[in-house]
Amino acid sequence: MSPRNGGDRDSLDLLDDLLDKARRAGADAADAVLVDGVSISHAQRLGEVERLKRSEAADLGLRVFVGKRQACVASSDFKPDALRDLVERALAMAGSVPEDPYCGLAEADALARDWPDLDNCDPQEPDTSTLIERARACEEAARAVEGVTNSEGAEANWSSAHIALAATNGFSGGYSKSSQTVGCAVLAGEGTAMERDYAFHSAVYGSDLEDPAAIGRLAGERTVRRLNPRRPKTGKYPVVYHPRVANSLLGHLAGAISGPAVARGTSFLKDRMDQPVFAPGIAVVDDPHRRRGLKSKPFDAEGLANKPRKVIEDGALKTWILSLSSARQLGLRSTGHAARGTSAPPSPATTNLYLEPGALSPEALIGEIEEGFYVMELMGMGVNGVTGDYSRGAAGFWIENGKIAYPVSELTLAGNLKDMFMNLTPADDLEFRYGTDSPTVRIDGMTLAGA
Repeated sequence: MSPRNGGDRDSLDLLDDLLDKARRAGADAADAVLVDGVSISHAQRLGEVERLKRSEAADLGLRVFVGKRQACVASSDFKPDALRDLVERALAMAGSVPEDPYCGLAEADALARDWPDLDNCDPQEPDTSTLIERARACEEAARAVEGVTNSEGAEANWSSAHIALAATNGFSGGYSKSSQTVGCAVLAGEGTAMERDYAFHSAVYGSDLEDPAAIGRLAGERTVRRLNPRRPKTGKYPVVYHPRVANSLLGHLAGAISGPAVARGTSFLKDRMDQPVFAPGIAVVDDPHRRRGLKSKPFDAEGLANKPRKVIEDGALKTWILSLSSARQLGLRSTGHAARGTSAPPSPATTNLYLEPGALSPEALIGEIEEGFYVMELMGMGVNGVTGDYSRGAAGFWIENGKIAYPVSELTLAGNLKDMFMNLTPADDLEFRYGTDSPTVRIDGMTLAGA
């Protein structure tokens, strides 16, 4: 596919005209992005509609360069006079900001010239009755679970967007994406002895969504299982992370290998390139080209080619996550991870990041534990990106003799990510549900502060 066929022609023509205005007004270089989206959102509680909203919005962002100065401005007004004002404001801002030696567009020979079809946009827009029925089925199934006493509500959402990018270095392209979600949260118990839990599912295509009633039943069952929690005794134990919280560990990894953190020296992994970070055999992959992936995209936000990468291979760190600016700070080449909105410069971000599954089932990981903790929920953000120190509130279930024994809450998990990564064992139950995905994992030797 050629870049010129990669996006809607009207969007790219608009961007090309804006870039021409910027060059004629005095910009040395410029790029522009247009995000044109529509969404429908439905929410209900106890069977009554609380929200049914359709919104359509188009936002345009312009970035101009004057020497080594850059400025970004955004607008939702595409009239000719408004675009001229946008250019003037951007150039005025660029004249008053400090120089940035690392800013600038990509060289023409580094640009993506073709890219794959990722099948990332469902052409079928669901009607509102479909969303209403999904939310209704989800909430009713959750409330039908014995022990559920109240509901926080159910939601069903759909969105679709077209993204177009053009720059004075010759890049021009675009792509579309869509997303559909259904989920609910309910409560069990009475008075001060109430518990809450939830379940949801998101997919690019509506046909790939799980049955809303099954999602609701899962939310109800999870909530009832949490009734009458205890506080475990303080000590060091093996800890098992459910996949819905295990992916947060990959988020901490992504932050530690992000180019700006490494360039500033504020990452606990800044000196670990090509060194063991996880146990041998562990692999973490970032795949922007996953078909129907929740975070897939055919090129990055600076027009550079992207590709699947082994972030961790056989336990060793193999790449930073870089945009052009952060790569230049480190004297390296961009890894094609630039992301951006309409009002700020690009910065590096992962796409479909996942931990490859291991050989053992979750039951086998738990079955080896005499006494330990199964995490279902994490609270707070007590993670120090400089040292790797980790401390978060948690709730879940106590493990005794290889079995789930009873619910626990009001405890704190503590450790250091460097040790946690090295003592991590993945199960074999990887599913692609969140955009950043992990199977169940076990981490040995964490500290629990409880009773």
